[in-house]
Amino acid sequence: MEKGRPVISVKNVSMEFQVPLEGSSSLKEYLIKVFTGKNSSRTLKALKNIWLEVYEGEILGIIGTNGSGKSTLLKIISGALTPTRGRVETEEENIQLLTLGTGFDRELTARENVFLNGALLGYSRSFLKEKYPDIVRFAELEGFMEQKIKNFSSGMVSRLGFAVAAAWENPGILILDEVLSVGDVFFKEKSTARIRELMEKGRAVLIVSHSTDTILRNCTRALWIEKGVQKLTGSPKEVCQAYLDYGRKRGVDE
Repeated sequence: MEKGRPVISVKNVSMEFQVPLEGSSSLKEYLIKVFTGKNSSRTLKALKNIWLEVYEGEILGIIGTNGSGKSTLLKIISGALTPTRGRVETEEENIQLLTLGTGFDRELTARENVFLNGALLGYSRSFLKEKYPDIVRFAELEGFMEQKIKNFSSGMVSRLGFAVAAAWENPGILILDEVLSVGDVFFKEKSTARIRELMEKGRAVLIVSHSTDTILRNCTRALWIEKGVQKLTGSPKEVCQAYLDYGRKRGVDE
């Protein structure tokens, strides 16, 4: 595939978080530890010196084991996080991050969560009011929207999260964080069709998935990140095979 021009440039990006060594049971206990100098923490290096360009028309798959920094990288690219070092350059202002259930409050109704979740994804209230009937219909939750989602099954919550996340019509750059395997077999077919509609409209697509089948089936190029380190970038077949070989070797060593 001939490359277009880069629409995303990730330049030497690193991300570090300070993780408390001991938890605090209350805000008072936390403040006491801070002011007495007993609030010890360690540095978690989530990403280390990532270099990457994503090209116009490309579908890039990102794979790696749990905790490898995949979702952190997506949040940095989308602008939700600022990296500790390095920078991300993009010529596209409209970057749509689809991730399920961000900011859902179990004590609120499904209707209230549509507006809360949508606001966190960057949707305006007027947009959500216009799209609300479509969201409810797509999630197949007619008659349930005034119930608190703590009473929902995990499948119902997933369908609602997907319907809100996929409500946007014109993504510039589309970022999918583990959203290609939502719900039962029938909803999965519908959600996959919706994702393909959005992918066809996007200038570039980034997909995070634990499934090598998803990467092989949908992507034109792949990136493997392991423990924050960029291990390999190349064809989906090459990268997925290296990732599977690593997993098998790790299983034998352990």
